[in-house]
Amino acid sequence: MRIVIDSNRVLAAMIKESTTREIIFDSFFEFVAPDFLLSEAWKHEERVIKAAEMTKDEFEILLALIFEHITILPKAEYSEFIEGLQEEITDTKDVPYIAACLTSKTEGIWTHDPHFKEQQKVKVFTNIDMLRMSGKAKSI
Repeated sequence: MRIVIDSNRVLAAMIKESTTREIIFDSFFEFVAPDFLLSEAWKHEERVIKAAEMTKDEFEILLALIFEHITILPKAEYSEFIEGLQEEITDTKDVPYIAACLTSKTEGIWTHDPHFKEQQKVKVFTNIDMLRMSGKAKSI
């Protein structure tokens, strides 16, 4: 199942061995992200290293492992949607994620960012939704 992954899920997986990390490595999903996601992860390098109590080398290895599971979309592939989405969400730095969903024909976006609930263009999934879709959690 193709899903766009938000930076908050990548950072959460970097900081702690958790359900989020387990979902990223679940072969049921094929993750897609706008091209700036990698630079976004590097921007938070020091915070992640401190929070996870890891070394720089460990950070680099884990980041590389995570990005083996994410297909990066070049801006040229989703840029045509950007302008039309500016009014959809108050946090405009999130617009490329919506655009990536639309251009890559994914099921939606996996995020815990509440801004995404403001828009109606793409479905928004949380960890529990992801676990249910993969069959690892039962529906309530």
